Amino acid sequence: MARPRSVLIATTCAALGALVLTALPASAAPPGPPGPRPHPVREDGGTDDTAASLPPRALGTLDRAADPAAAARPGAGYPRRTALTVPPADPADKSLKLGLAPYHALAPRLNALQRLGDRVSVEVAGRSAGGHELYLVTVTAPESAGQSREQERMRESIENAPASAAKDPRIKAAYKTPVLINNNIHGNEWEGTDAALKLIEELATATDRKTAGLLARTRIYLNVTANPDGRIAGTRANADGFDLNRDFVTASQPEARAIRRIAIDKQPAVMLDLHGYVNGTLIEPTTPPHGENYEYDLFLKNSYANALGMEKAVNGLGYTPAKDGVEPAVIPFRDMPEGWDDWPPIFTPQYMPFQGAVAAHTVEFPMAVNNEEYDTLPVAELRRRSAINTAIAGAAMRATLDYTDAHRASVLADQIETFRRGAAGEPQRPVSPETVPGVPGIGPEDVYTTTFPRAYVIPAGRSQRSAVAAARLVDHLLANDVRVGQAKDGSYVVDLRQPKRGIANVILADGRDISADVSTMYDISGWSLGRLWGATVRTVERGPVPAVARAVHAAAPTGSVAPRGDLLLRLDDPKELAALNALLARGVAVRRTEHGAAVVPGSARQAARELAERYGVVFAATKERGTAPLARTRVVASAASGELFALREMGFEVVPVSAERLNAGFRWAPGDVLYVSRGLDWAELTPAARSALRAGGAGVVAVGADGAAFNAAAGLLRVTAVAGNEDANGVVRVRAADSPLASGAPGHAFVYGPLWFTGLGAGVRAELTYAPVAPLVAGHWRASADGTGGPADAAGRAAAVSGRAGYGAPVALIGTEPLFRDHPKGSFALVGRALLAR
Repeated sequence: MARPRSVLIATTCAALGALVLTALPASAAPPGPPGPRPHPVREDGGTDDTAASLPPRALGTLDRAADPAAAARPGAGYPRRTALTVPPADPADKSLKLGLAPYHALAPRLNALQRLGDRVSVEVAGRSAGGHELYLVTVTAPESAGQSREQERMRESIENAPASAAKDPRIKAAYKTPVLINNNIHGNEWEGTDAALKLIEELATATDRKTAGLLARTRIYLNVTANPDGRIAGTRANADGFDLNRDFVTASQPEARAIRRIAIDKQPAVMLDLHGYVNGTLIEPTTPPHGENYEYDLFLKNSYANALGMEKAVNGLGYTPAKDGVEPAVIPFRDMPEGWDDWPPIFTPQYMPFQGAVAAHTVEFPMAVNNEEYDTLPVAELRRRSAINTAIAGAAMRATLDYTDAHRASVLADQIETFRRGAAGEPQRPVSPETVPGVPGIGPEDVYTTTFPRAYVIPAGRSQRSAVAAARLVDHLLANDVRVGQAKDGSYVVDLRQPKRGIANVILADGRDISADVSTMYDISGWSLGRLWGATVRTVERGPVPAVARAVHAAAPTGSVAPRGDLLLRLDDPKELAALNALLARGVAVRRTEHGAAVVPGSARQAARELAERYGVVFAATKERGTAPLARTRVVASAASGELFALREMGFEVVPVSAERLNAGFRWAPGDVLYVSRGLDWAELTPAARSALRAGGAGVVAVGADGAAFNAAAGLLRVTAVAGNEDANGVVRVRAADSPLASGAPGHAFVYGPLWFTGLGAGVRAELTYAPVAPLVAGHWRASADGTGGPADAAGRAAAVSGRAGYGAPVALIGTEPLFRDHPKGSFALVGRALLAR
């Protein structure tokens, strides 16, 4: 049975008035027979939900998350109390219906918990996309300032001097094992937050020797709600429409950047990420394929052993299928052949090993209370289910703390060994029954390793595009705590003999084709930032590494403005598009060149200086006059959240629409362009809406299968769109035409359900073409069951085309995913240039 609520919680609830903290008692509805387990493949199709209702965000707001280190007051001891600002009560908070803690109840609750004793500290780790504070709680035994400084010294030694740390008796005796519990990253998977509140209170007030010993040997960090926007709204995504648990390799969102900063600063050895809903409770480790950049032998050893403890604790609560509708817990590594992998570093637990975690788990509660269930089930049944989920979350948390404390010495030794191998440049140890004794069922299908190169070199770039892209890539490496040096010639050097070589290789390596390894993938399979962000990355496989003249703490400035004459701004990078749109918004008369660049009059030099400094772009001297004026473009978009975000990142004014809105008499302005990638069906538009689009002369940029269907139904361009395997995704080689649209595009693109075009009619030009042989570089792309739709069929075919519709407006069709989740930065300009075409 679930553990009863403590007297103290009831007392504190009364003291805080009407704040709802835990699931309220409710009569249990009789459970129905358990249905089939959902297949865990392709959650939501892998793409972001359409975000037509999202409000526009301020341009240039790149990071709204405060640095948690600033709140930590370096040198201070524990506790570190923060008087949190209490937000106004929100009666519409979706948590209330479930009997769970609404967001507005968290600050007063945490303020009260800090007053209970000397074990609880609260810091503000940042702000969400919607402006809500992110609360990081630390529970540990009190520390003086000197003791906290010593803990920090030991933490730094573990990362930066792991060989010495392994022999340091003080670390073995006194270092507190860091544990991170991350809750509610999917906003409508609520209960981890409420279990965390109960755990904090129990640890704060317990008087037993076991708890005192645990807190003397452990620092427990709890990100109380990683997604307050979604918690309030009852949505999976944050206020920007992003699934935050897909954002860690890109880190486009402030919540993901805040978690990344916590991971770097706190260096957790063990980590939990609380989710829902899979019945029975799913407890990682996962099925193959396993991330090839991990020290997976150390990770599997601890993750599997901890999973067994969580399974025992969860099943020990006494819930049964017959009585409660709760199936026994599932450990995918043991119980599933494939379908729930840890290949991509986009999920929170899959990112954490690169920052030192030797056990990290997604835990999925069993009882669904979101989406259709939220809307249709009686409140009593929802609260019954939420109470079960909260108890299961608490059991998983407690079991993890027990495992960490009982195995403290080996957990710390394995974290140190992870960093030591990286610093020493040692090869990985393949998993096997010999290297990971005690874990059953290890076979060749579980062996995923890589051969780390000696180093990577990122040229600072002779071209304007490569310089801006190199700076972006270097700053991203640094944000992930990767060490970067700079050679005398200005090139950046990433020596892979460093503690965090795993994340360095994640970011810079091509990845690999895993199509033959498993039948399908849970999410993306290729992500190379080196290929997709537009920078040049050279691999030093072995031999001497270029001499480093200095350590890099930030990429060198790349912006400049020629001192006289008119100015040329290339439009090869999203930052250059943002600079152009800022100029157009100021009314500067800018002209397009025949190769798709922009000519800025010398009279706008002061504005150019400001933008060169802001965006790091180059305004070069030019004698070109340009062929046509460029005008401010309003993008009327039916698109995924990540695409809307990327369009705004390039400085475009974006108006999300739907068929309903277009049918309601939408007014097209001169120069508007329709961007359609999902959610808009030509057949759903009224004759008046169709006529209005044509009469307004709106251009069209159509992406993916939905975009191609819109083109065909509207009769815009005469082409045949051919769909590849819809489960395929990855990094592909492409060739760009020398044209105003594609000139300067990089040689790689990202696909998700790839598309290509044949039968190009008169006046239709191929802008991008898949490589003629073996276009897939990294990812998962098989032929479909009938043998078609594979990469061989796409080879040499047009991946993007352009032309003019019958009513004269420019149209571009793109079969890759150039704005996917705000990730493939190098492809953004293809879309930007298409939107600017007239």
